[in-house]
Amino acid sequence: MRRAYIMAMDRTTNLLGALALALTDRMKSRMKNIFNRSGETAAAIIVLGYAPGLSVEILRQVLDLSHPGTVRLIDRLEGDGLVERGKAADSRAVALHLTRKGSRLRQQLIDSRLDLLEAPLAGLTADERLIFGDLLAKVLAELPESEMAKHRICRLCAVGTCSNCPIPGHAI
Repeated sequence: MRRAYIMAMDRTTNLLGALALALTDRMKSRMKNIFNRSGETAAAIIVLGYAPGLSVEILRQVLDLSHPGTVRLIDRLEGDGLVERGKAADSRAVALHLTRKGSRLRQQLIDSRLDLLEAPLAGLTADERLIFGDLLAKVLAELPESEMAKHRICRLCAVGTCSNCPIPGHAI
């Protein structure tokens, strides 16, 4: 009996891994097609849209990049006319803001991500979607290991579409 349970759980675990990898690969490809940049560039634009005025240090933590890597990323985004540096309340920090062009690109990235994620759900009924959503929320609630990890998990989220987020955080 225990062996049958373990076999079923191994299948579920394996299916979850395959789904996560397939969606990650598709998202990376889609983001790169829209913006011709890879890595955490799209995430930086999305995060700066839901947290205007963020410092380089907090953005670095959310993206899990080195400080020099984050500065180079911001330099590229600023050079592309997508991000502006401004004065922060703390004179030692820089406040980062999206430009109008950056905000338009952000919305395009979010819309594209939602379209991509909608496609695999097309085969589910409305009731199945609700159940799947509840199960996903339960699984997601177990993932964060720290307050900042919550923001890392949601770095590409369309924050406005997620009511009752299972992983709310207040680190930024």
